[in-house]
Amino acid sequence: MAALESRDAVVADAPENPDTSPGPDETVLGRSYRALSIGIVSVVLLIAFEATAVGTAMPVAARELDGVSLYAFAFSGYFTTSLFGMVFAGQLSDRRGPLAPLAGGIAAFAAGLVLSGSAGTMWVFILGRAVQGLGGGLVIVALYVVVGRAYPERLRPAIMAAFAACWVVPSVVGPLAAGAVTERLGWRWVFLGIPVLVVLPLALALPQIRRRAGGPVAGTAVAVFDRRRIRLALGISLGAGLLQYAAQDLRPLSAAPAVAGCALLVPAVLGLLPRGTWRAARGLPSVVLLRGLAAGSFITAESFVPLMLVTQRGLSPTLAGFSLAAGGGTWALGSWVQSRPGVEPYRQRLTALGMVLAAAAIAAAPAVLVASVPVWTVAVAWGFGCFGMGLVISSTSVLLLRLSAPEEAGANSAALQISDGLSNVLLLAAGGAAFAALGGGSVAHAADAAGGSSHPAAFAAVFLPMAAVALAGAWVATRLHERPA
Repeated sequence: MAALESRDAVVADAPENPDTSPGPDETVLGRSYRALSIGIVSVVLLIAFEATAVGTAMPVAARELDGVSLYAFAFSGYFTTSLFGMVFAGQLSDRRGPLAPLAGGIAAFAAGLVLSGSAGTMWVFILGRAVQGLGGGLVIVALYVVVGRAYPERLRPAIMAAFAACWVVPSVVGPLAAGAVTERLGWRWVFLGIPVLVVLPLALALPQIRRRAGGPVAGTAVAVFDRRRIRLALGISLGAGLLQYAAQDLRPLSAAPAVAGCALLVPAVLGLLPRGTWRAARGLPSVVLLRGLAAGSFITAESFVPLMLVTQRGLSPTLAGFSLAAGGGTWALGSWVQSRPGVEPYRQRLTALGMVLAAAAIAAAPAVLVASVPVWTVAVAWGFGCFGMGLVISSTSVLLLRLSAPEEAGANSAALQISDGLSNVLLLAAGGAAFAALGGGSVAHAADAAGGSSHPAAFAAVFLPMAAVALAGAWVATRLHERPA
């Protein structure tokens, strides 16, 4: 449904990939898949560690580079370029296979880390983050295509569960390790140390990907680059960046970039996501929409949890961060549950349950604004919410690959990731604007003051709407399967 819009009428003359069908008892760590699984899981592990570690070093980097006023652009620069990388990776994977975008993405990711780690000015640092985002967008879509091509359907839930498990250790160790490195060696080594670690995953994974998933899908028409989709990808990246800028600067003049961002974003989104996504059409469109509703609502709410605990309940930043630490484990547990063969007939119900748990956790979090409510309430609620997200996120990945023809896996995987990433920026922008409008103040100021100047209503204006979005996702989860003919 989200296939490339134009293709050569010539059948691929590349040889078929060798038969990689496993035995009936083969696992993702069995002899046939061990090197590939360890390689691609290691890539996800490094990305997870980077994502959790960089946030710790970023404030110190911005302060040293005299760029605190540009702090937000270090995040938005990553996001906007990753959107373009996702679309480009989808096109390249469908035409030539996932090997090139995966290798190129890892190289760009490492180059961006080196550029940021050696930056002498904040703008060079932001440029490095943008290069890193481009690589991240290429990698994530290419990995989905690898899973769709190299693993049989019965093993895909297990490898998706392994991807989720990769975030457990980094979510706990990453901030602590990054803090120690920043204090003892300097923030630059948080960025410069990671690229060295990509050598092992590349050495393990790339030969296996070349053998199992290299080249176009045999017996299908060779996809060509659709220039229109590339233009739309540029539009969605630029539009998202303009909207983020407008949401961070609530002045009348900000209306101009907001309108321009919408003008670029709306046609690009309609052109890049499967037809029927916005009306929750059954099947693939609802899978893509659900991914956006789930990721956007939960990540937006999670971004404000530590700030709420610091400014309203007087916790230290370290304790506030640890309130979310258990979520990594329960997220992985939820992903493991959905990977069990016995739950397959109930996948749609489990996904709906996951969204209900996520909505309940988001709605329960602002209860700690009441002084008599124990602060550990958030940790408990977030543990249940992350369990629900583990069910949902991995299930949408599994369903997307099931509903995609092999030659369309790249474009459809890109659509899933675009829905995920775009909802993050739109809902974060909306939540941030509501927070600021109700007296939330700047994040930096609020984080520095334990007593906090942020009004409790500002936090409620973030969490309650996000809970409603997550609850809407529970309804969308009932539409993931197409009606039988």
